[in-house]
Parts: sequence; C-alpha cells; structure tokens
Amino acid sequence: MSALMSLAGLASVLAAVAGTCAARAWCERRQAAERRSALRHAAGAFAGASGKPKGLAETVVRYVVELSRRIAFKATRPLVPGDFGAGVSGGRPRRSEAWLAEHALRAGLVSEVTAVGFAEARLRLALVFAAVGGLVGAVLSNEMAALLGVLGLFLGSAAPKWAVRDVERQRTTQAERHLSEMLEVVALGLRSGLSFDRSFQLYGAHFASPFAEACASTHRRWSMGLATREEALRGLAASYGSDQLARVVDNVVRSLRFGTSLAEGLEAAAAQARVEHRSRMEERVAKAPVKMMLPTGALILPAMLLLVLGPVLLELIDGF
Repeated sequence: MSALMSLAGLASVLAAVAGTCAARAWCERRQAAERRSALRHAAGAFAGASGKPKGLAETVVRYVVELSRRIAFKATRPLVPGDFGAGVSGGRPRRSEAWLAEHALRAGLVSEVTAVGFAEARLRLALVFAAVGGLVGAVLSNEMAALLGVLGLFLGSAAPKWAVRDVERQRTTQAERHLSEMLEVVALGLRSGLSFDRSFQLYGAHFASPFAEACASTHRRWSMGLATREEALRGLAASYGSDQLARVVDNVVRSLRFGTSLAEGLEAAAAQARVEHRSRMEERVAKAPVKMMLPTGALILPAMLLLVLGPVLLELIDGF
C-alpha cells in the first residue's frame, strides 16, 4: 500500500513538473508571438508612412531603422554588447551617441533609430562590405583582397552615417522648399483677421507634405499643453538643419512676445525664402556639368576610345 502511495505521489510530482514546464513553454511561445506581431505592426506602420526606399541612402536608413526595432523587440540578438555605442563616458554622452542624437533629430529619425541599433548596423555592414571586398579582391591577388577588404570595412562602417546625413540634407531641402508656402498661408490668415495659431493650424491641416505634417504636429503640441508655443516652434526649428527656418522662428517668437506686426514680416520672409531657394537650385544646376565630368571621364571616354581605336589596334596586331 505504501509503495502504491509513493508511486502515486511520484506520479503527481512528475505531472506537476510537466504541467509547469508546458505552461512555461506556452507562455514563452505566446510572448514570442506577441513580439513578432508587434514587430510586424510597427514595420507595417513605418512602411506605410515612408513608402518604398527611393535611393541607396534611404535603403541603408531603412535597414538601420528595422534593425533598431528588431533589437528593441528582442526579435534578433545583436553581435555587439548591449551598451556598445550607448551610455556615457566621463560623465558625458559618448561622441557617437551625441552625433546620432543631433543628426537623427534633424533627419526625422529620433524615435526610430537607437544607439545600439545604429552601432549594430555599422558593425554588420562593415563585416558584409569587408567580406564582399575580400572575395572580389581574391580573384585578382592576395594584396588586392586585403586592400579591398579594408576598404569595404571602412565603407560599411561609414555607410549609416553617410545615409543619415543624406536623409538630413534631403529633409532640410524639402522644408526650405515649402517654407515660403507656409509663410504665405500664415500671412494670408493674419491679413484675413485670424490669429497666428489658427493660421498656422490651417497650413498643417490643408497641405499634404512632410513639412506640413511637422507643422501640424507642432501645433498639436502647444494646443494640448505638452509645450508652450515658443518651445514647440523652437523644437520645430531644431528638428531641421535649416538656418533660414531658425531665423523665421526667431522672428515669429519675437513678434508674438512683444506684439509687433507679424504679417508684413512673414511676407518679406516668404519672398526671401523663394529667392534663396531659387538661387540654391540654380547653383545645383550649375554644378551638374562639373559632377558629370567624373563618370564621363571614367566610363564613357574609355568606351569611345576603344570603339574608335579598336580597329586600328587590331590591324596593327595582325601586321605584327
């Protein structure tokens, strides 16, 4: 009888242990499924907001964003330690983290890219570029394999920084292109008897551009009490690397603070913004022929020389 009771107790203990293990495994699978679902939802939201990548820089930035999100959701394991590229050094933020905080804000990626994800992307791209360069160089010689491997390591490590800076420049250019439009709308609202807040809200509500969305978000910040109007406007200027936008915001804040006339100043600023944007576009057009000299000399000219001199060289070879 005692033996049967012992066996029954042992069976109950084993059943309890098995049930606990099964429940733990089920909870872990459920948590993993929730993380994957949240990751897919976030990725879908990002894809719907940004669309397909339009260039190499945006492709690299999208990879950095996706890697940062996957690390945050613990859907992938980083190759570097968790505190690599983040934290403080000597009581101050590390140089890489300070650089990322400044330029990610101006590129509109401050909530999308983390310091750990950025460092992980730099490491992975450096390893991939080094491997590709080494394989290509190995076809020629060992020296070329080493040279191209080191070059690929450098390019892969610098690619995320270059991509963030390129997206930052594109975003700044886009803001400066729409700045005169925003100033004219606000000035027209002020001429019609509306307040500055209402005029600024109208631009964000009735225009479809990333800069108009940023203006609408800025208006919501101070209308909901998350920040004062001056703080929200200065935050908008800080989120773009545009000196022109910063000057406009300073003038607006000063006029609203002291109660001076604002419509005339905004109209003059809009005219100046159009002139500066036109001059920058003309400068870019003037630089285009100079930039085309490198691909022309490196790709087109050798092909033309080969096409023209090829028959002559073949005749000379046959003669010898």
